[in-house]
Formats: sequence, C-alpha cells, structure tokens
Amino acid sequence: MKTAFVPLLGLVGTLLLAAGCSTPASRIEANPEAFARLGPEQQTLVRTGQIGLGFSTEAVRLALGDPDRTTVRTDARGETVIWHFLTYEAGGQILFTGHFHRGYRGGGWGWGASYPYYLDYPARTVRDRFRVEFHDRKVTAITREDSR
Repeated sequence: MKTAFVPLLGLVGTLLLAAGCSTPASRIEANPEAFARLGPEQQTLVRTGQIGLGFSTEAVRLALGDPDRTTVRTDARGETVIWHFLTYEAGGQILFTGHFHRGYRGGGWGWGASYPYYLDYPARTVRDRFRVEFHDRKVTAITREDSR
C-alpha cells in the first residue's frame, strides 16, 4: 500500500508544480475563446509571449499573464491603467522575477507559502522589468528593459 501511495504523491506534486507555471500556451489552452477573438498577427505574438500597441487587456493577459501590480494615472486624456511586471533584486542579483513564486513557511519552502523568500532581503530593490499602459482598455505604451 505504501509503495502505491508514494508515487501517487509524487504525481500530484508534479501536477501542482506544473499548474503553478503559467505560460502563453497554458493561458491560451485555458481560454481558447479569448485567443480565437484575436487577429492572426496578434495570435502569432501571443503564442511567443509578446504584445503590441492596440492589444486589449485580454490579449496581454494571454501573452504575459497577470501583472504583479496595477496602478492608475489620471491626466488630461483621462485614466491610464498601468500593469507592472516586477523584478526584485539585492546587491545586483535578481532574487525573483514573475507573478508566481515560492516562499518560506515555518521551516520549509513551498508553493502558496506564507510569504515570498525575497522579503527576507531588507535592502532589496523593486523595479519594473516590463510595463504596459492601457487607455480605453487598449495598449498605448510598452516600456521594457533594454537587454543590450
């Protein structure tokens, strides 16, 4: 009985780990109707995790996933919603990038933990690695780190 139980636990753990990893393919699979509403050029970009000007919030979510933080700027044009995709760093080393993370919970590392491990770094810096601005629910500006 124990030998059948251990592999089953391993399989369940693997499936939970895979479910926590969000990719364009997994997001498209989860929402095929939203993907079907996109034009061919947008579908090509979304499949590769890229976006462009004029994309809807739905298309950006398919390509990039959920933002780490959202802010709203109001100016003469009206409201602009800004999605921030963040990087956490300490001493020039990247601690964490992305929406899903592991954390430390009372003696062990795991998914859905009490708090993310990078909060243990008081001198950490948080910066936008990618920023998407929406006006009337359409992308009007994209800011990303220069990889040169």
